[in-house]
Amino acid sequence: MIEIKDLLCEYKDRPIGIDVAIPRISWKIISDRRATVQTAFEIEVAETETFERLAWSSGKVASTQSVHVELEGLRVVSRKRYHYRVRAWEGEGSSSAWASSYWETGVLDKAEWRAKWIAEPLAAGEAEPDRSPLLRKAFEAKGGVKQARIYATAQGLYELELNGRRVGNDYFTPGWTSYGSRLQVQTYDATDLLTAGDNAIGAVLGNGWFKGNLAWDGQKNIYGDRKALFLELHISYLDGTEQVVLSDGSWRAAGSPILLSEIYHGETYDARLELERWSRPGFDDGEWKAVDLIDRSNDALIAQENETVRKQEEIKPIGMFSTPKGETVLDMGQNMVGWLKFTVSGAAGSEVEIHHAEVLDADGNFYVDNLRAAKQTIRYVLKGGASETFEPRFTFQGFRYVRLIGFGDAISADDFTGIVLHSDMPRTGSFACSDPLVNQLQHNIEWGLKGNFLDVPTDCPQRDERLGWTGDAQMFIRTATYLRNVAPFFTKWSRDLKADQREDGGVPFVVPHVLNAGSFSSAAWGDAAVICPWTIYLSYGDKRILEEQYDSMQAWIGYMRSQGENEYLWNTGFHFGDWLGLDSKPDSYIGATDRDFIATAFYAYSVSLVRKTAEVLGKAEDAAAYGELYERIVDALTEEFVTPSGRLSVPTQTGQVLGLMFGLLEGKAKTRATGKLLELLEESKFHLTTGFVGTPYLNHVLSDNGLTDAAYKLLFQQDYPSWLYQVTKGATTIWEHWDGIKEDGSFWSRDMNSFNHYAYGAIGDWLYRVVAGIDTAESGAGYKRITVRPRPGEGLTWAEGRLETMYGEVRSNWEKEADGGVRLEVTIPANTSAEIRLPGAKLDAVTESGDALAEAAGVRSASQTGGDAVLEVGSGSYTFRW
Repeated sequence: MIEIKDLLCEYKDRPIGIDVAIPRISWKIISDRRATVQTAFEIEVAETETFERLAWSSGKVASTQSVHVELEGLRVVSRKRYHYRVRAWEGEGSSSAWASSYWETGVLDKAEWRAKWIAEPLAAGEAEPDRSPLLRKAFEAKGGVKQARIYATAQGLYELELNGRRVGNDYFTPGWTSYGSRLQVQTYDATDLLTAGDNAIGAVLGNGWFKGNLAWDGQKNIYGDRKALFLELHISYLDGTEQVVLSDGSWRAAGSPILLSEIYHGETYDARLELERWSRPGFDDGEWKAVDLIDRSNDALIAQENETVRKQEEIKPIGMFSTPKGETVLDMGQNMVGWLKFTVSGAAGSEVEIHHAEVLDADGNFYVDNLRAAKQTIRYVLKGGASETFEPRFTFQGFRYVRLIGFGDAISADDFTGIVLHSDMPRTGSFACSDPLVNQLQHNIEWGLKGNFLDVPTDCPQRDERLGWTGDAQMFIRTATYLRNVAPFFTKWSRDLKADQREDGGVPFVVPHVLNAGSFSSAAWGDAAVICPWTIYLSYGDKRILEEQYDSMQAWIGYMRSQGENEYLWNTGFHFGDWLGLDSKPDSYIGATDRDFIATAFYAYSVSLVRKTAEVLGKAEDAAAYGELYERIVDALTEEFVTPSGRLSVPTQTGQVLGLMFGLLEGKAKTRATGKLLELLEESKFHLTTGFVGTPYLNHVLSDNGLTDAAYKLLFQQDYPSWLYQVTKGATTIWEHWDGIKEDGSFWSRDMNSFNHYAYGAIGDWLYRVVAGIDTAESGAGYKRITVRPRPGEGLTWAEGRLETMYGEVRSNWEKEADGGVRLEVTIPANTSAEIRLPGAKLDAVTESGDALAEAAGVRSASQTGGDAVLEVGSGSYTFRW
């Protein structure tokens, strides 16, 4: 008997407030037998959990599909809970037991909104102060509450309280989107927060991304100059009546203790200004002022799409010390992103400050030069009396070290706790191996994601930037899919990319777009429009993101095609090139690889992905047209950059890597490029010179072209430049520069030297896909069809990768045994199949759990290919030895 578990609606467990018109349901099948395949399913939807009267039923559907099953034909309405249940069949036998869950819709029709936008009142011509406002409203509620939902959003950031209790556990709401066209609404279950009789609801607002300082030119008020709240509280009673509390002109406003809140600069909080019980009933707000009503259309309002930012873990300092300059500094032991919670006591009006930094300088002193204009400072004014505990609301810092000012001698490291915040993406992957330095590298990659996936995929979390750079995102996205379920995260971000895309198809350098009008359309950066949706499809089997983004993908291709006189070469415009490549000219950030070659190579690559997308979507004519365009681009690139004898005229590591990775070189040109890449590595004593463009693909190209040993040599280098150099220098995250800290302890630069910059963490993709060997076939995207092909190398005795796919866990664990053999343990989830490729194995020498392959249950076929044993298997756990 099979079992169904982990029911999801739109990737989420029991979501409330979604606005998807045709939801998709996914489930996992659990079986203790090998080669289990679902043969049919049935889904029922009802408005009650008893399923007495169905709103929709699929009937029994003969299908193996168990991921992203669309409830086609179901008509949903606003603010309603829908219960659904699923059962499945294996073979011709009886079905599994029903497994049930629910989702709840939000407001589906923008015309249904009744609330008003409210803000702190201002005199005519008065600029809004930095101080965060408090907004409140008292109301009465009846007894017998059945359900209460709050729908809220803001211009700026907001937090809500109801009867003195915080509403929800989300932070930095409503998140960062292209606010002019997309502004998320969060839904909260407030049922247990209401009382019969008097109630009060309140909000505090912060500048956030909407009107705070963004980028490096002191920009403010990019999206608007007023913080404002939009809120509806819907209360359903057991007697069938409903009450609605709206943000409107009846609300009252006053100043809060938050005197300054800026994402880059921190917060200033004066505890003497705290108002006890301000969000509780009975509070006298007679001296508060009536709010202003703000004129704003509701057309941009959408339901929450990605996971919100939440507190993820707590870190205690590993020490407190005095620097050579005599400053008191905490060491958190980990470069983290979030904030510091602290407890302090002292006289009323006394002030403490905490400053945040990533590293110490060569002398062991607190170092903040690489923050540029970002202050990363928390100022707290004590109210006096008993000990006081504080943590910020509307700012976050990137830091490992904390400088303490004004705390006095009685302070202890125990008085401080680091609160780690990032988007609440479910963890999906893990990797470990026999080398502790590589394990630390994997740790650093993971923490690079934690630090930079705070609602948008930022480049860095500490200096005056923290922007959604498109290039960094597309370089790291495949690695990210191994670490976390990032499908909702990148779906939301891709929609913002589409919203900010120009009419000519140009793509901004950063998404959401907050730079100047010329900050558009660099090769490898703009290609995020194509690479990111395709990668989400590949990793999660999500066809809908391709449907949604197809126009955007096509527009980007059209933009590239329209550049210059030759529509098959991209040799015009500004490009970042191989950013931070080590073969760059002095005083330049751009590597030596010809930028026209990079641009045309990515042009070809994106066209190839759009052709595949058209095939997936059943657009045969488009697929044929893009196939022809791809061939013409490759021909033009060959004519421009490849000599008649097959030599690529771009003599850099990145040049060879792109030509090989994107399949642009064939025959003798491919052979020569492979040889040239090896020659360049030998000249550098197997050290890389690649920058942002070449590094993500370098080890893949080596492994795919018979040079896996060279890829391992690169991985294990410990001196500069290498991945492990950072590890030997004490890094706990990935650096922006290979030599962010030099051997002598000095720094690469002051102005652009982040120590939490995930792009070079793209090596994680190779660790999972090649070292552990876990991958998905394009023919069965989303790990419906799995490939397990580990490639053990010199320097490791074992490695293990685990990945929780939409179907269940895939596991690959290999170990070199004392007798010279290899043992591989593999787990394949039910309702999938896999190709297992055993490197260097002879079929007659392979056993499975002690049995010959012909006797092993679940092994469907076996063949010898290229010196490897290749096995077709169904689901289950296997142990192969050879």
